Amino acid sequence: MPRAALSPWQRLYAAALRGRVRRLDAVAERLPVPVVSIGNLLWGGGGKTPLAIALAKHLRDQGTPVAVLSRGYRRTSRGALVVSRGRGPEVSPAAAGDEPYAMARALPDIGVVVASRRVEAGRLALVELDPRPRLLLLDDGFSHRALARDLDIVCFPFDDPWGRGRLLPAGWLREPLAAAARADAAVLTGAPERDAAEVGEDLARALRPVGFAGPGFASVTRALPPRLVAGPPLAPGARVAAAAAIARPEPFFAALAATGLELVARERFRDHYGYPDRELAALERRARAAGAVALVVTEKDRAKLEGRLRIPLAVLPIEARPDTAFWTWLDGRLGALLG
Repeated sequence: MPRAALSPWQRLYAAALRGRVRRLDAVAERLPVPVVSIGNLLWGGGGKTPLAIALAKHLRDQGTPVAVLSRGYRRTSRGALVVSRGRGPEVSPAAAGDEPYAMARALPDIGVVVASRRVEAGRLALVELDPRPRLLLLDDGFSHRALARDLDIVCFPFDDPWGRGRLLPAGWLREPLAAAARADAAVLTGAPERDAAEVGEDLARALRPVGFAGPGFASVTRALPPRLVAGPPLAPGARVAAAAAIARPEPFFAALAATGLELVARERFRDHYGYPDRELAALERRARAAGAVALVVTEKDRAKLEGRLRIPLAVLPIEARPDTAFWTWLDGRLGALLG
C-alpha cells in the first residue's frame, strides 16, 4: 500500500470528505428491508457491477426476491424510474443510463430501479415491483451515504487496487483509503484464477493499517465466448475491431485478445461516452479499413450502440466469480439479516 506523504491539498480534501461522510451518515434514511451495498473507492470501474450482478443472481437462485438500485449516471430521465420489473429493460438506454440498462438485460428476472437519491429508488421498488423485494442491492453505493445500508462490500481492482494512493487530481481515489474501515468486506476484483483465496487474504492484511477489520476475498472476472448481438458466437480467429467507453479498457482488450480472435484495431473512449453519430461513423470506417468483420464491445457499450451500426456488432460477456469463501461469508451475513 502506498505510503507517500500527502500534500496540504490532499489533507484538506480528505478532511472535507470525512466530514461529508459523517454528516450524511448521521441523517441517512433507512428502508424497511435490508440493503446491501457494492461499491469501490476508486473513480471509474472497479469490477463492482459484474460483482453486483453475481450477487443478484445468487440471491435469486436462493429464492430471495431482490431488486437492484442504481443512480443511472448521465441518464436523460428525471426522478425515480423503474428500468425493469424483472422482464428485461422497459425504457431506453438513454432514459435508464448505460449501466442500469446493461444490468436489466443481464438480469431479466430481477427488477432494476434508478434515482439520483437511491432511497427514492428503494421506495419505488418496494411499491412497484412484484414480488416485493426482501432485499435491495445498491450498485456503486459505497460513497452514497444518504441511504443506510446493512452490509457494505468495497471492491478493489487487481490491476490498480490503490488508485496511486491519492485523491484527485494526483490519483484515482474517491475517498482516502482509510474509508475502507467502513466496509464489512473487501473484494479484489479481476483477480488471477490461481491463488485467488490467498490474494483476497493479502488484500485484507494490506488494509489493516488504515483500520479495515473485515475479511478479504477475491473475485475472478471470466470472459465468455464473444458473440454477435442476437446471433451466434464469432468464429475462432475472426478479425475484429474493439471499442470500449469504460474507465479501465485494458482488461477488456486483454480478455478479448485471449479468446483467440484476431484483434486488428482497438478504440478507447472516456467512460460513459455517448458515441455521437459522426464519431460512430468514423469508428465504423476505421474498423472496416482494418479488415474487421465485426466490432466487439462491452455490454455497457452495447446499450448505446445496438441498432446504430452497419458493421455487425458483437459483445464480450464477462462474469464475476467470487471465491467460495466469499459466498460462505455472505450467506452467513444474509441469513442474519433476513431471519
